[in-house]
Amino acid sequence: MPTSASTTSSSSLTPPRRFVPPAGGEGEQGNVQSLLQLSLLRGKHLSWNYLKKILGAGLLTTCLWLISRRRRSTALDNLPGPPAGSWLSGSLDLIADKNGWEYHREISEKYGSIIRIKGLFGRNGLYVYEPKAALTHSLQDQNIYEEAEGFIQINKLLFGEGLLATLGEQHRRHRKMLNPVFSIAHLREMVPIFYDVVRKLQDTLVKMTANGPKEVDMLDWNTRVALELIGQSGLGYTFDSLEENSIPHPYAVAAKKMVSGSSEIPAVVRKWLVPTIVQLIPRRLGRFLVDWVPSQTLHLLRDGVDLFHKTSVEIVEAKKKAIQEGDEALTTQVGRGKDVISILMKANMATSAEDKLSDEELLGQVTTLTFAATDTTSGALSRIIHLLATHKDYQAKVREEIRVARKANGGQDLGYDALSALPFLEAICRETLRLYPPVSTLMRVARADIMLPLGSPVKGINGEEIREIPVPKGTPIVISILSSNRDPKLWGPDAYEWKPERWLKPLPEAVVNARIAGVYSHLLTFFGGSRACM
Repeated sequence: MPTSASTTSSSSLTPPRRFVPPAGGEGEQGNVQSLLQLSLLRGKHLSWNYLKKILGAGLLTTCLWLISRRRRSTALDNLPGPPAGSWLSGSLDLIADKNGWEYHREISEKYGSIIRIKGLFGRNGLYVYEPKAALTHSLQDQNIYEEAEGFIQINKLLFGEGLLATLGEQHRRHRKMLNPVFSIAHLREMVPIFYDVVRKLQDTLVKMTANGPKEVDMLDWNTRVALELIGQSGLGYTFDSLEENSIPHPYAVAAKKMVSGSSEIPAVVRKWLVPTIVQLIPRRLGRFLVDWVPSQTLHLLRDGVDLFHKTSVEIVEAKKKAIQEGDEALTTQVGRGKDVISILMKANMATSAEDKLSDEELLGQVTTLTFAATDTTSGALSRIIHLLATHKDYQAKVREEIRVARKANGGQDLGYDALSALPFLEAICRETLRLYPPVSTLMRVARADIMLPLGSPVKGINGEEIREIPVPKGTPIVISILSSNRDPKLWGPDAYEWKPERWLKPLPEAVVNARIAGVYSHLLTFFGGSRACM
């Protein structure tokens, strides 16, 4: 699908306004980490009892710090918002619930596009999908509204030194190397690979239903085909023959278990306890604790990380050898040297020393690309197939559109540009990604005290109009892709309905004038700015 950019250059935006925060200390979270590091330097024996004391002290210190911050009044207290689901996790469990679609609709309809929510331990946070505020987050002040440090450290543990585990200058350097690899020119060359993979699945499904209709778990098959698509086109590597009785690659099994397992972990553990522990203790000690703690979920994540790393090493080493042997060796591999990692590694060898990615960073790109692309692609494919299965008239219409186009092309496969030019197929893809974005929310943290401007004023609890919000440093922010894409004020009263035909005519003026911060078709689905999806 073509990328219809709707973002505005950050150079045209005014500098961020600062504000003076209320008096009060930031706490002493560093004390526990310093204590641990000092004890390690002294060579103190780390018995389990000693470790429990250190971890207990760290958790107690952090709890007291968060409670003290909770008691300090800020301008966020004047914003309307829902009551906390619990004192411990606030509203985060409700927002992150995989079945929480109605909760997002309920709070957006009741409180609007700028909402005060309760985070961990009752701390104030923001739930945002107001267009100007989202634009500010993604473009103007993107270096201030960043991923939380704990989130970055967890990504580093799970996926290595890849794009999702970087901030600031390191992130810019990674994007500089990766952006050209995902150009339209390279995507055009990948289309034949996509056809080869999908035809394997098509042949298998035909065989499975040869004796009549049969129930098929398409989410499972789409996960396998998504992994093979990213394997061949992204890594030049094959994971799966996609045959009916074949055993899925261990990578696919591990990825599926990691996604399902991590979604069952409460928000307070994922968003506070684990990040806190990760920042307090050295990596080796963390590995020891993961091995020691009798948790099936932790061990599942550990085994998945180990498998991801092992597979990434195999792929990168094979690529290095082929590149050293020359282009002819590359063309004999899966992907024929046109895969993302082959192109990235060749470009990396030719770039300047200051922009060059290290071996660890290359390994991180492999793991990040594979895991992130597999989960989101399989989800989007499954949603489209489900919608077409329940809307037979749309299914018939898009089939006919493709048949006519293939006939006009002499019965040959359609290339990238020809596929993108099919209006109804494109409308189905856009509408599905609007209504069912693969990622429903993004989490950010304000890394400095700053003023957040609003496109339209909101009414505070005290009845006064609010045109800008002073956001204290450390404030957790939920950017709701789901609520932005479904906003009736922009998309009309049918915003919650799946209607591909809305893309076959000019979009509402409200959508166009909102200047949505996303890189794709007036949607936040793939976000915008330096952390937009590749």
